[in-house]
Amino acid sequence: MKPTADGRLPVLIVGGSLVGLSTSLFLGRLGVPHLLVEKHAGTSHHPRGRGNNVRTMELFRVAGVESAIRQAASVLAENHGILQADTLTGAEQEWLFREIDPGGALKRFSPSGWCLCSQNDLEPVLLEHARRLSGDIRFGTELVSFEQDADGVTALLRSRETGAEETVRASYLVAADGPRSPVRERLGIGQTGPGDLFHNVSITFRAKRLADVVGDRRFIACYLTDPAGAGALLPVDNQEQWVFHAPWHPENGEALEEFTDERCIAHIRAAAGVPDLEVEITGRAPWHAAQRVAERYSAGRVFLAGDSAHEMSPTGAFGSNTGIQDAHNLAWKLAAVLGGWAGASLLESYGRERRPVAESTSARATARSAEHRHPGYEVTPGTGRQSNVLAVALGYRYPLGAVVGADADGPAVPDTFAADGSPGGRAPHVRLRRAGVALSSLDLFETVPVLLAGSDGRAWREAGERVGKRLGVPLTVHRVGPGLELEQGPEPGPDFAEAYGIGAEGAVLVRPDGFVAWRSAESVGEPEAVLEAVLRSVLCLD
Repeated sequence: MKPTADGRLPVLIVGGSLVGLSTSLFLGRLGVPHLLVEKHAGTSHHPRGRGNNVRTMELFRVAGVESAIRQAASVLAENHGILQADTLTGAEQEWLFREIDPGGALKRFSPSGWCLCSQNDLEPVLLEHARRLSGDIRFGTELVSFEQDADGVTALLRSRETGAEETVRASYLVAADGPRSPVRERLGIGQTGPGDLFHNVSITFRAKRLADVVGDRRFIACYLTDPAGAGALLPVDNQEQWVFHAPWHPENGEALEEFTDERCIAHIRAAAGVPDLEVEITGRAPWHAAQRVAERYSAGRVFLAGDSAHEMSPTGAFGSNTGIQDAHNLAWKLAAVLGGWAGASLLESYGRERRPVAESTSARATARSAEHRHPGYEVTPGTGRQSNVLAVALGYRYPLGAVVGADADGPAVPDTFAADGSPGGRAPHVRLRRAGVALSSLDLFETVPVLLAGSDGRAWREAGERVGKRLGVPLTVHRVGPGLELEQGPEPGPDFAEAYGIGAEGAVLVRPDGFVAWRSAESVGEPEAVLEAVLRSVLCLD
């Protein structure tokens, strides 16, 4: 897939933070030429957005960057859990949770795991790999304006350094331009939800003696509750670099300028419980916790992703993960439409699938802030603790969209996590072997739809090969069973057929993003006709 003779780009991405760079990475992996513009001069320098959940790390695994991300995050590899205390030296100390994955039970469900990698460390990794895939990424370049018609989007870009302007023509535009998204505002798309929740000032500082005060408490974050030092302490290197989130109340007229070095130092000393702690303030940045979701995720050929589509409370890092997962959902659909093996209306499923997930997840994020009594947030008395975070991280589903046979009335984010292989849900992780090489079933899904048939599913294999060729769909077909191209791995774990809910003569269709599009538990009378109808429905080929 190449730009057209008149220089038209398949995709223009606006915004080069986590979601924009992830969109570039995913499109690059799928061979889609694109241009990304970001108004800032480079990647983020502020350590924030550090929690990458297991599903996000699965996506990065398939995209070939998981190991590089874990290397970038190695300094915080031993940090786990959330601590709550009056002060670091005080008597009131409580672990809200001690381990993200106690006992290592997650290995049964995923080949990956959570990763604590701050945005300033993660973005350069994504940038490097996206550029390796020939992504055209331009920092210091802003979107001035855009217009769209039935055939594409015309955008005016400007270099912030030179002032030089350039007009580009793209088939589609992806707006990953943040919570105050100029693109969303230009489209006139409103937002739903309660709005602002609370405000903090993020203070970066150095304090060499603080490591001695923290000791062996290797937390992800520590919530301090003493009024004189209320806030959240986050380690950057567990030695001398730290971040402190201090409550800020602009709604009461409090100005950002009031957070002087002297005030910040006094606040951090009170939080530590060490009056003479040596503190050097290195930076400060305001941030706002909110719960909002865009009323629509697209308008014509323009799509919203990440914070432009949804804002969430930072507790649990749900917002950044949801945004990266937006990008992954959208990328394969753009590639399929641009590649000519899906109808343009497939892109309408993006909002139908992702918006309900954002609504449910943003509500969970707000509830988690209340549960953790996040500093600066007025908590309703009696708020109970949440359970089963895996339901949010791995269990989100698409009841409506590019699926056949899903429970249309089911929740987008269920209360409990179940890896049952049903349509609309994430394809379960099963340990397999191919030519003696170990892999996860998730490693099979990235670029094209995949049909997995049971050990006696020869009819499905033959049908898949014929239908894929006839429809022009790059469908990959595998049978799974002893002596076949894919065999069950010897490692402990769920059985393939059981995990995917099919028998030896059944089959399951998995989308490039690793979500189950359809399944048949057993054989059918006319597998070719059935499979063709399914592919036409999922890929909007009718």
